[in-house]
Amino acid sequence: MNYNWDWGVFFKSTGVGSETYLDWFISGLGWTIAIAVVAWIIALLLGSILGVMRTVPNRLVSGIATVYVEIFRNVPLLVQLFIWYFLVPDLLPENLQEWYKQDLNPTTSAYLSVVVCLGLFTAARVCEQVRTGIQALPRGQESAARAMGFSLPQIYWNVLLPQAYRIIIPPLTSEFLNVFKNSSVASLIGLMELLAQTKQTAEFSANLFEAFTLATLIYFTLNMSLMLLMRLVEKKVSVPGLISVCLLYTSDAADEEDSVD
Repeated sequence: MNYNWDWGVFFKSTGVGSETYLDWFISGLGWTIAIAVVAWIIALLLGSILGVMRTVPNRLVSGIATVYVEIFRNVPLLVQLFIWYFLVPDLLPENLQEWYKQDLNPTTSAYLSVVVCLGLFTAARVCEQVRTGIQALPRGQESAARAMGFSLPQIYWNVLLPQAYRIIIPPLTSEFLNVFKNSSVASLIGLMELLAQTKQTAEFSANLFEAFTLATLIYFTLNMSLMLLMRLVEKKVSVPGLISVCLLYTSDAADEEDSVD
């Protein structure tokens, strides 16, 4: 393959004002981070609530959380995005429709749609991680808390959740990284995040390989930095022996269920 690489293209003018192609990438990276961070906050908060709901001793409450998980986890993200962007605004009251479609900047409305969509989609996955972390704890933890007179909310807040989060930091890290990668779907509704800016750069400059190589390096560097940061957090909050004890307990419980069957 005879291809002449031109890395200086990123410092050339785009022809739109005084912007360079590198400015487009920086702008796209900013939108990607803005989407991912807000969506992750929504996913972590809502997913934690749903994870708790799935483990409480109330069939109605746990059933509601289960239905949510099954719906959002089994419908493709792209379909959900189109529903939130094209369909949901038409279901709003008339005054809200007018505000959303006419008063809001199109970029803002697209941003709100993708943030809500990605946050709710990821919340279903976070819910399962939180549920698994809580159920991995020995049952004696909850029994001891009840014996001390803790209410159910106090048991979750002070006993179960602090330990569960320590166990599920690795899978939560994977979900956090997925949020950054899944933010690329925003390009399909016109939001100029990193992928959209990459495609625009490739089209305007005709330097396809340079544009997508830089985008790949940015995604890789961003995700590796987040992964290393989460590893430091995991080491900082880890309790020696907690994960191994919980895994042993889970294994013993599974063996008991197999023997019963």
